[in-house]
Amino acid sequence: MEGDAELQELYREVLLDYFRSAARKGRCDPADMRAHGVNPVCGDELEITAELKDGKVSKLRYSGHGCVISQASAAMMAEAIEGAEISKAKALVAAFKKMMLENGAVSALPPELEHVASLEGVRKFPLRVKCATLGWNTVVQGFEAIKS
Repeated sequence: MEGDAELQELYREVLLDYFRSAARKGRCDPADMRAHGVNPVCGDELEITAELKDGKVSKLRYSGHGCVISQASAAMMAEAIEGAEISKAKALVAAFKKMMLENGAVSALPPELEHVASLEGVRKFPLRVKCATLGWNTVVQGFEAIKS
């Protein structure tokens, strides 16, 4: 099982890299979309802001605080969704959430979400799934609040 340990270590490194990354941290100001999410179980808190143009998420930023899982997952979400059409962004969120809730769903991830496979192991810890999905659920709230 040496391969499993190596894979877990690789996934840990991927999560830490995203956690440390400042690439999409911050706020869009002005923002066309703004949403706030909290995980009361562990105190994670995120604000998602975005600029929308021509039906696309032209810029997406996140800010807040929380554990490595919630912050790394938010960074992955921002990377995956920025530049996507809103309908595609919603589909990516649905695919991610399916991976977090269903065994084997990682094999069905679209190419834009290959990097989130490192979060698959979080499923073993149900309370941590809320950490991983916080940013994704928050962005959905933001999309739902947009007047069409």
